[in-house]
Amino acid sequence: MTLAPPLALTLPRARTLSPVLPVVAVIALLGLPLSPGGEGGAGPADALSALVVLFCAVRLLRQRRRPLSRTAAVVLALPVAGLALAAMGASSPGAGLTGLGRYLQIFVLVPAAVVLLVRDRADLRVLAWSFVGLAGWQGAVGVHQFVTGTGASYQGETIRAVGTFGPQDVMGMATVVSFGLVCAVGLALGGSRVRQRAVAAAAALALLAPLALSFSRGGAWIATALTCTVQLALAGLRRALKVGAAAVAAGVVLVGGFGVGSAMLQERVSSITQVADAPDQSVTDRYTLWASAVGMWAEQPLTGVGLKGFPEHRDAHASLALSSGSDTDGAGSGFVRQPLLSPHNMYLLVLAEQGLIGLLALAGAWLAMLACGLRGWLRARRSGRGLDCALCACGLLVWQLIDFVYADIGGPSTVLTAVVFGIVAWWALVGAGGVEEAQAR
Repeated sequence: MTLAPPLALTLPRARTLSPVLPVVAVIALLGLPLSPGGEGGAGPADALSALVVLFCAVRLLRQRRRPLSRTAAVVLALPVAGLALAAMGASSPGAGLTGLGRYLQIFVLVPAAVVLLVRDRADLRVLAWSFVGLAGWQGAVGVHQFVTGTGASYQGETIRAVGTFGPQDVMGMATVVSFGLVCAVGLALGGSRVRQRAVAAAAALALLAPLALSFSRGGAWIATALTCTVQLALAGLRRALKVGAAAVAAGVVLVGGFGVGSAMLQERVSSITQVADAPDQSVTDRYTLWASAVGMWAEQPLTGVGLKGFPEHRDAHASLALSSGSDTDGAGSGFVRQPLLSPHNMYLLVLAEQGLIGLLALAGAWLAMLACGLRGWLRARRSGRGLDCALCACGLLVWQLIDFVYADIGGPSTVLTAVVFGIVAWWALVGAGGVEEAQAR
């Protein structure tokens, strides 16, 4: 008889945690190793994300309630107009449907499912810690690869940290670690509990090493540095000075004290701005691809060349300086010559394939989320509740918007981008209004 009350309390509590667990499972699946020599396309996490969308739809039908507010529905559905036009302008129906499905997955369906499955700020914190956990695992694998010389090839040595993603998604680990670091910084700066702040701060400092050893050319490094600066500014000057001093000290110890890849890191940093003064081939390729994307947009300024149209129109707008592809090797895979099928700039990719209509629709949705998210941060700052959620959500969006200057969607880690936009959308369109408002949906 004495066991009945605890059991009665435990079972309902377990049910309340269930809605967000499928999203956590999507994040966890990205910790599994990919098959060596894979092409780096959609993986198990993408398949599970589709099941999450289906689970969300069934849950809504059973509950028979209005799923989203009018504002949330408009913001989340805004990219659909540009995507539909670009799909109709694709070179073939198959390419149009494939591209449409991928864009809808990343920017509409999965984010909407996350918005509907995250109930309150506690659930958002669960997702934030899941990002930190995945980053810790991938970072540990990456550091081991650097130390043992079993990573991806970099300057003739197999030392580049790529985690379980392999050379086919060479920036996958850097992306995951960056997401985890941004979440850790947000939890450390905005947490109300001393233990949470301490653990999150330690995690953020630990993730600096694998991020450095990813040898990113600047996308992940620049985005992470600028995002953490923004988070520090949003958290307050006093905390900004403390955390900034700790980060600088950790960097000095890692690079200056232990010499963790110092020479290669210096070379990689200097190459970021090396454009006109004897740039290496990868820099030349990137700027040539950017010019090619601009040429496509000039040809079809409103609607672009159609979804999946960049590879087909690339050579017609690219100069002879463009190489045939990039080389990948190591981390359990053999030598592979990968073709350059995108401009490695999300804004230029959308502009080339979807035109001004598509770019304004996508960017308009992102800017609306940013504005609403910052408004929620202001409310959290004044009330003293939910500041960690605000810093995580706003930080993730700022990181993604900056990284899109150097990268675009593609590869197994892309599904995390969809989860990120879901977290951001929940905070901006639901959670920023307060816990009570979120629970009243």
